[in-house]
Amino acid sequence: MTDHRLASLGLPYSRPATPGAHLHTQIGWIGLGQMGYYMARNLSKRVTPSGSQPLPLRVWNRTVEKAEKLQKQLGKELIVVAKDIEEIVLTCDVIITNLANDDVVKEIYEQCARYLRLAPPVKNKIFVETSTNTFQILPRLSGELDSLVSGLAHCHYISCPVFGRPNVADKAQLLIVMAGEYRSKKEVAYLLVPAVGRKVIDLGENVEKAPTFKLLGNSMILGAVEVIAEAFTLGKLAGIEAGRINDLIGEILPAPGLMGYADRMARDDYDGVDGFSLDGGIKDASHIRHLTAKYDAPMPMIDIAHQRLITARAIHTTQKEEGTQSLDVLDWTALIAGSRVAAGLDPFHSRKDKAVVEEA
Repeated sequence: MTDHRLASLGLPYSRPATPGAHLHTQIGWIGLGQMGYYMARNLSKRVTPSGSQPLPLRVWNRTVEKAEKLQKQLGKELIVVAKDIEEIVLTCDVIITNLANDDVVKEIYEQCARYLRLAPPVKNKIFVETSTNTFQILPRLSGELDSLVSGLAHCHYISCPVFGRPNVADKAQLLIVMAGEYRSKKEVAYLLVPAVGRKVIDLGENVEKAPTFKLLGNSMILGAVEVIAEAFTLGKLAGIEAGRINDLIGEILPAPGLMGYADRMARDDYDGVDGFSLDGGIKDASHIRHLTAKYDAPMPMIDIAHQRLITARAIHTTQKEEGTQSLDVLDWTALIAGSRVAAGLDPFHSRKDKAVVEEA
């Protein structure tokens, strides 16, 4: 395959994978959350360059119902439900994880390591950590996982965060970031593109760089979301319709992700069931602030956004206690509640603002 063809596939590697190798590669998937479900589903439907169907994807989830749902959706020829993590670890060549938070990630990897110490593998295994959308893991943890996995016989670790919301994962259009051992990255890249994502960004062998890169990207998005929220709030008080502001954002900030967030705020749609949760935003903001302190690189907008996110969570918690909440899980765009309350408006419902605006 030519370098031009590789570039068109979004792969930053000069050589293709060994012909036919992927046909016999057993892949295991741990974690079927908001992102993991779509990613695993799309990966299971991939075909090899020769057009052949590879081995079925072996999946495990804490709640087996999600794994069974995926199997029912795609069939047993594409999905095998593993009875436990041990089955995934001992039978799979590539193990991909997409988990809820740092503590769960660490717990699962330590469990995997225990199984492999008792039954050391005789051929290479690659662990691929992708837990970055619902909760972004700290770069330091990625380094710890690398040390843990690399200490096992024939095992390699790839840090592999992704950019994109669940709807982007659904369409297999994720932007994939990788760091780790070169040959393992190359093999995983050919598995994931174009089945799961549209492009790979390779950040070298230092596994901490990939989650750091992801946090940098999230800082840009979070800062922009906060500015957009403030613009909607100011516009409301100035008597400018949310739809007009939304149109303006499409003209001057035409990034699909930001336009999607702006549209949510324009419609008072803060449902986080199928989005990026408020708690995920708080965790990411905390991780970003940890990095700013580590490197003495202040990011005031992230400090403000962090405060707004916590304000929104406090309001939502109070509403839950009173039984007045309209949503069980908030999307991180609900941070707009902070600026709205500071301006004397209702936190989440712009239709309740009429009296306030008229008085102003």
